[in-house]
Amino acid sequence: MKAIIVDDEVSNQENLQHLLQRYAPDVEICAVAENVDEALKQIKRHQPELVFLDIQLHGQSGFDLLKQLGEITFEIIFITAYNQYGIQAVKFAALDYLLKPIDIDELAEAVNKARKAIQKKQKNERLGYLLEYLKDDNHTKPKIALPMFGETRYVNIADIVRCEADNTYTRFMLNNEEVVLVSKTLKEYADMLIGYSFLRTHQSHLVNMAYIESWLREDGGSLLLTDNTKIPVSKLNRGKVKDILEARFKL
Repeated sequence: MKAIIVDDEVSNQENLQHLLQRYAPDVEICAVAENVDEALKQIKRHQPELVFLDIQLHGQSGFDLLKQLGEITFEIIFITAYNQYGIQAVKFAALDYLLKPIDIDELAEAVNKARKAIQKKQKNERLGYLLEYLKDDNHTKPKIALPMFGETRYVNIADIVRCEADNTYTRFMLNNEEVVLVSKTLKEYADMLIGYSFLRTHQSHLVNMAYIESWLREDGGSLLLTDNTKIPVSKLNRGKVKDILEARFKL
């Protein structure tokens, strides 16, 4: 599996190469690049199957590289030292990323997923969605990629009524009564959606405030949604939930 590393720090390039040699020996690093211009040249020259792409590159970003490439025929694993910088867009597109310092298990998992996608010769639709997301500066109707078995669904955030934990899975309940099961934890989606008027009421429940009908006093407090679903509010979250609702709806 031919790969290229794009990172503006030599020490990071060498560390990743060392990890790949030890834990993913089938990955052949055919070139490294420190900036966008060099990366463009190396990608066109070597036609890699996989690119490890640092999000921050000498005043530019890995996203700047992607915008200049046109058709993208390889898989990408993003790398960053910062949990927030650029990661929101990557998460929304359900693409793989690694935080520095790189965790060996996470690296192995990301490479394995890329390997399977390459073997199946799948078109990287999630990468296409990321580029569309980056073009839309206003994000007036943001969508989120939900990886399901055999496909990836792109769902308008405004159409999500609520999310419910199911062990290590998350169920998305949509406003058309469809249920989408995704193999990621509720915490991951709570972190992504908290800035889009979603409210964590309970360790197992995340609610879109646009669908809240009323506060019920029964059982110490619960929420009635517009579809008549009752959502529990944990004792731990009760005060915070009431404060947020009072501020939002001026109760």
